[in-house]
Amino acid sequence: MTVTSVEPYREVDFDKDGDGPAGQAEALASLARRGCTDLVLFAHGWNNSRAVASGLFDRFFAPFPGVTGGGTRLGYAGLVWPSMMFSDERVPDYATLAAVVPGRTAAVTRIAELLAREPADEAAFAEFAGLLRELTGTEEAGLVATEVPAFLVADPLTVYAMFADAHEAGTAAVADAQATAVAAAAAAPGAGPGTESLFGGDRVTRLWKGAKEALRQATYFTMKRRAGVVGERGLGPLLGDLGRRAPELRVHLVGHSFGARLVAHALRGLPAGVRTVKSVTLLQGAFSHYAFADRLPHDQDRRGSLGGLQSRVDGPLVACHSHHDKALRVFYPLASRLARDDASLLGDDRRWWAVGHDGVQGVPGAAARTLEAVLRDGLPGSGCVSVDAARVVAEHSDICHEELARLVARAGRFD
Repeated sequence: MTVTSVEPYREVDFDKDGDGPAGQAEALASLARRGCTDLVLFAHGWNNSRAVASGLFDRFFAPFPGVTGGGTRLGYAGLVWPSMMFSDERVPDYATLAAVVPGRTAAVTRIAELLAREPADEAAFAEFAGLLRELTGTEEAGLVATEVPAFLVADPLTVYAMFADAHEAGTAAVADAQATAVAAAAAAPGAGPGTESLFGGDRVTRLWKGAKEALRQATYFTMKRRAGVVGERGLGPLLGDLGRRAPELRVHLVGHSFGARLVAHALRGLPAGVRTVKSVTLLQGAFSHYAFADRLPHDQDRRGSLGGLQSRVDGPLVACHSHHDKALRVFYPLASRLARDDASLLGDDRRWWAVGHDGVQGVPGAAARTLEAVLRDGLPGSGCVSVDAARVVAEHSDICHEELARLVARAGRFD
């Protein structure tokens, strides 16, 4: 992988189980011996190919030399993991799917055939639903029934009609209303509308559009699980090893989208007593805004999936959010609801919102700032901080800005 904008640069690589090649911690520790005081490690979101990830790393890191203070020497690392596309990507990338779902090539090929042909055949929709279950591995992963998203086991005709409606409406409200139909269909498989009513006019085309969205939701479900696994089992222990090898190296974690989920879950896998992580910056994070809550607002007996783990950061945990992010405003809540994202269960519509939509919620004392205020006045020295970055973040992938590099520098106190 080539990153030309900054030096010294290292690459960190994990597979879907959080395993990586030997020697990665030593490669990062060598940066300290080269005089680096701080390491910025960035995890991409859904960009899977190394070429795409390389380009993102190059653009994101480019402003950092210009925002670094004189007493700091930065080292850089890009974390590559086998991610999938998120639901704002309109056309499935079948080559990417085949690459990141080893052993599922036949299923991916057949999915592509069905979506290209769009047969007006109820059996084809049933086959497509079975292929999605195969693709996600839900039938062989040992998951209990409540861990499998309803849309994967519900009547496919009902599900794909729902997704088509949600796409056309483009609002989370319609998606929430339609999700009720999915739950009902899951309780009574095969109870969906009959073939005669479904296959008239442009109904078939609409259903296959809904099927494409179901594919995106299936990749979301798989990627969500994978990001957590890679963070907890891969990056967390790696950071612990790095802390032992180079305890003086200050580490700053940055993640975008599901890469933000990955670096957040690394805090769960960080060995006790390791205090080398000096800041965490989540850019348009695609996970629950209640993840860090010790108590969920409407269920005091439950906590967020990462409740209290911000205390493992020896500095601030910063969550950037933007109301311009359609992926997190519309499709993330739909996906979370259908995936039964229990870590964010509450009694109102906010239960399905992402941290990249409105920042950290449910954490007493969490600060809220605008990006302008942070760049002018700085950040608190610890705890959760939500930063409204809508001034520069125009959509989900719009993260390569000097202002965001300066934000990371402020969080890490190396500006």
